[in-house]
Amino acid sequence: MSVKNKSSSVDASFILVIIIVLIVAGGAVFAVIALRSDPLEEIFAEDGVINTLMIIEKDEKPLSSFVLMYYPATKRAAMFDVPGEIGLIIQRINRTDRIDAVYVSERITPFENELSKLLGIDIDFSVVFSVENLGKLVDLMEGVEIFIPSPVELYGGEKPVLFPSGMVVLDGEKAGQYVTYVLEEDDRDTAASRRQRFFKGFLKTLGERSEYLQNPQIAKVFNTLIDSEMSRRYRSRLFSELAYIDTDRMNVQSVGGNVKEVSGQELILPFFDGSYVKDVVRQTLVTLTRQGDGSLADRVFTVEILNGTPTSGLARRTSELIQGFGYDVITVGNAENNDYAFTTIIDRSGINELGDTFADIIQCKNITRELFNPEELSSQNMEYKADFTLIIGRDFNGRYVTNR
Repeated sequence: MSVKNKSSSVDASFILVIIIVLIVAGGAVFAVIALRSDPLEEIFAEDGVINTLMIIEKDEKPLSSFVLMYYPATKRAAMFDVPGEIGLIIQRINRTDRIDAVYVSERITPFENELSKLLGIDIDFSVVFSVENLGKLVDLMEGVEIFIPSPVELYGGEKPVLFPSGMVVLDGEKAGQYVTYVLEEDDRDTAASRRQRFFKGFLKTLGERSEYLQNPQIAKVFNTLIDSEMSRRYRSRLFSELAYIDTDRMNVQSVGGNVKEVSGQELILPFFDGSYVKDVVRQTLVTLTRQGDGSLADRVFTVEILNGTPTSGLARRTSELIQGFGYDVITVGNAENNDYAFTTIIDRSGINELGDTFADIIQCKNITRELFNPEELSSQNMEYKADFTLIIGRDFNGRYVTNR
């Protein structure tokens, strides 16, 4: 073989090696980019919680705004219902106004940002269901089953609103009626609770019908009934993942506050300048991501609250605060005297971490551990003791222990 032919052969081999290296490198780069551009994969990789804003929209305004927090590792979820009347100082419009004042149907990012600031979390995804399309989705899923506590008979509109009590399967038309009808005697919380009940049933049906909804033809129709900035591919992936939610264990809370008139309109001003709802969200995330003993993760811990100060009604108001964090307040009363200088927590849970988490709600450092001893029980002494007893002292300002 000539020197020239050898040189040509070496050059060809070298070029082939370069091409192979470029292909392999390009594939690796593409894989990395694909992973980074898939927001769900990023959340899975970080063992994170999926936060999704789900809006039921009527007349281009939010009828309900639900922030759904779902932790894939435990299949547990919690949902926060944010009323449109929540009042905030909105920098974008430079005034205190309703949170939904920044809502624009075609571009909900400003509204999403305000919700993120209110709750203290990043919202990963947003989807919008118009009332009309929500009805079509319900029909596509062949109905949504919910529990209606009392029968409803409402006449006078275009169509009568009639619902029996008990477990009821709503079709699309009935679903639209259920989330929009208003009774004269309804207060804000009653109407909100009704829509929460429906949406929880909607999510449960979504899980039960997941396999059916993944049929390519059905999925195509499903995607056309949802408004979102996500691509259809990620939309389908998101709802496929949310189908695993254990709705029977899902906690639903409304963001509350003090109702005040501001500039001629009633607004709900969040408790403690918004710090309270952020604390509740943080505690909720801790509960969602708690793993280990399943019975412990599902358990609702009980609390006894005793007022050790002369301030009347302080134990009752504190019970509302504690219940917002998901605890079951079983006793509210007065301590043996009203001259406690320091707030005290008696922890009977047997798990220091849980006691510390409870104490962090009010930033209390004065904790007494008291282990339960079954041998102390007798036929004369069968009194149940709460997991935690909170004795309020003068160092408690209604929200936190001030350590003064």
